[in-house]
Formats: sequence, C-alpha cells, structure tokens
Amino acid sequence: MHIVFSHGKESGPWGNKITAMAEVARAHGCSYDSLDYTDLVNEPEARVERLVKHIDSLAQPPILVGSSMGGYVSAVASTRVEVPGLFLMAPALYISGYAMQEYPCRARHIEVVHGWSDDVIPVELSMQFCRSMNCTQHVVAGGHRLTDAMAELLVLFGFFLERVCD
Repeated sequence: MHIVFSHGKESGPWGNKITAMAEVARAHGCSYDSLDYTDLVNEPEARVERLVKHIDSLAQPPILVGSSMGGYVSAVASTRVEVPGLFLMAPALYISGYAMQEYPCRARHIEVVHGWSDDVIPVELSMQFCRSMNCTQHVVAGGHRLTDAMAELLVLFGFFLERVCD
C-alpha cells in the first residue's frame, strides 16, 4: 500500500511529524511520499489540484494522510478520488474562505486525531466532520501540532494502517 503525506500551511514535506509517521509506514510495509506545497502557502485549492494530479499518476489510489491545511487538502481530494484510507490530524475543515465546506469523502477508512487544546483549528470542527462521516475520532491531550501527543499519534497511525492494509 502507498501513502501520500500532505503537510500543513506553515510546515514542510519532511517535518518531525511526517518523518516519524513515515517510519511507522515503513514498519507496516508501506511505501510513501510527501508532497511539497511550500510554494503554495495560502492556496489550499491549488494544493488539492497538485495532490489529485499526483494521485492520478500513481498505479493505484493511495492512503491519504494530512495535517492541518494538508488535512483539508487530503479530505477534498478524497471527495474526487476513492481511496482506501484517510488519516487526518487537526484538519482545517469548515474554514471560512476555503472553497469546500462539505466533505463527502470517498475513503473506505477514515480516522481523525485532534488535540483538545488546539488554538488554531477548534476540535469541534473535527467532531462535526466525524459526525457527518460516521468515522473514528481520537481527541488527545495537546495542541495543534500534536507535539505533546506524538507517541500516541504514532500508535494510532500504526493501528489505522493495520486496519486499512489488511
């Protein structure tokens, strides 16, 4: 199974979180790549187009993993392409000014991780999404970057991969 990581607005394709998650992916026998959106800082829709174009270039649809704005990008891409899994971390959903405000995702497995103390994207927005998609949400101690919950995040990602890849 192949994984495509999408980073957040102010991070990069190989930040600490994605690098650690890539190790979990490798341990589960998954290949992966991480798209670079640093030239599209304030352009979520252009990021979506880049991701969809990348998905179209792959032999089969990948698992999408996104953080913050990358969560929005991954969720929107999954409304256009059916994917085996969607793993979102503090996703920037229902944000004023973003083109999409409803997310009929076409993913077989969806999980969301969000920090209770997120002061960038309110946890309630992830709850709204999870309720609408009837999917699993993990709310953990910590803020937007999930730094304080990194060990827990990696365990949750590993369990998610076990479910999706089996």
